[in-house]
Amino acid sequence: MPSYTYRAVSSTGEQVDGVLTAENHQVALRQLEEQSLYPVHVKEGVAESNVPFSGGGRVKSSHLTIFYGQLADLLKAGVPLLRSLDVLGRQSSHGTLSQIIKELREDVAGGTSLGDAMAKHPRAFSDLQSSMVRAGEQGGFLEDVLQRIAIFSEKQDELRGKVIGSMIYPLILIVVGTAVVLLLMLFVVPKLREHLRPETFNFLTHVVFGVTDALQTHYLTIGLGIAMVVAAIAAFTKTDYGKRKSELFKLRAPLFGKIYTTMAICRFCRILGTMLHNGVPILQAIRISKDSAGNEILGEIIGEAGDSVKKGAALSLPLAESGLFPLDVVDMIAVAEESNNLETVLVQIAETNEVRTARQVDLAVRILEPLLLVSMAMIVFVILMALLLPLLTMGSSVGA
Repeated sequence: MPSYTYRAVSSTGEQVDGVLTAENHQVALRQLEEQSLYPVHVKEGVAESNVPFSGGGRVKSSHLTIFYGQLADLLKAGVPLLRSLDVLGRQSSHGTLSQIIKELREDVAGGTSLGDAMAKHPRAFSDLQSSMVRAGEQGGFLEDVLQRIAIFSEKQDELRGKVIGSMIYPLILIVVGTAVVLLLMLFVVPKLREHLRPETFNFLTHVVFGVTDALQTHYLTIGLGIAMVVAAIAAFTKTDYGKRKSELFKLRAPLFGKIYTTMAICRFCRILGTMLHNGVPILQAIRISKDSAGNEILGEIIGEAGDSVKKGAALSLPLAESGLFPLDVVDMIAVAEESNNLETVLVQIAETNEVRTARQVDLAVRILEPLLLVSMAMIVFVILMALLLPLLTMGSSVGA
C-alpha cells in the first residue's frame, strides 16, 4: 500500500506535515478530511524529512498508562478507533507520544491492526503489550484489554516507585559514607601522619597508611582497574552464558532475590489472569504472558508449564518442580485449576503478593540502613584507632 507525504492546515490555521498510508490519492484526501485537516498538497512517496518515527523514542510508563486508559474510555463510549487515536494524538502534551499516536493512526487507517502498528514502536510499546492488544482485537474485547493494561501499568509504576523511594536513603548513606572515608584517607590521615613517629605504628596504622599511599600514588591505576572490572562484567553479562548466570543471580541473590522473584511472578500472574478473564485461550495466554516475568529462566519454566498444559497436565506441576515459585502460590493455582476459576485466583495472587512484596521491601531497607551505618562507623573507627593509638603511645612515652 503506497505512502503519501502531505502538507495540510488544521482548523486552527496551524501547518501540519506528515506521512500517511492509503490505497490511493482519494483515500488519502479522505483520511485528511477525517482528521479535520485541509490539504495543501499530497504527494505519493515519503520525503526524507518525513521518515516515520519508527519507534525511536522512549515514552514514560506513566504517559503510556494515561494513553491506555483514555483510549479504553473512548472505545467504551462508542468512539471509533481511528477517531480515538486522532483525538489522543492531538491532545497529548508529550511530543514523542503524540508523534507515535499519529503514526499508529496512519497505520490503522491503512489497514494495519493496532497491535501490529504498536509492534513497530518497540521502544514505546513492549512485545507483551502489543501481543495483548493483538489478542484483544482478535477476540473483540480490545477496550477491556486496554483498560487492564492501564491498571497493570499503574500498579507496576506504584510498586516500582515504592522500591525506588525505599532505596534512596541507603544510596545516600553509601555516597556520603564513601565521601567521608575518602576525605579522611586523602586529607586528614596524611596531615596527622607527619606528627607520628614510625616506632609507634601498629598493624592498623600500617594498613591505613598503606591504603592512603595507594590512593594518592596509584589512583589512576585503581580507577582504571575498577573501570576494567565493570566493563568485563558488562561484557560477560551480554554473552548467552553470562546473561543466564545474571538472570539466575537475580532470582537467588540474598536479601533482594526473593523480592525480585516475587515481583516477576506477580507480573506473570496478573497478565495471565487478565488474558484468561478476557477470553484468551490458555495456551495462547501462557505463550504471551511468559515474557511478562522479565526473566529468561522464569520464562522458560512458564513455557514448559504451557507445554505441560498442552499435553493435558496441570499448570501447577511444572511450576512446583522449578523450585522458584512459592509453594503457597503453586497450591492456590492448583486449587484454582480444580475449581475452574484460575483467572480470578491469578489476579488475587498478584494483588496479595504485591502488598507482601511492598512490606518485604520496607523490611529489607530497614535492615540495610543500620547495616550500612554500622559498616561506615566501623571503617571510621578503624581509621581513628590507627591514628589515636600511636598518639597515645607517644604521649605515654613522653610522660614516662
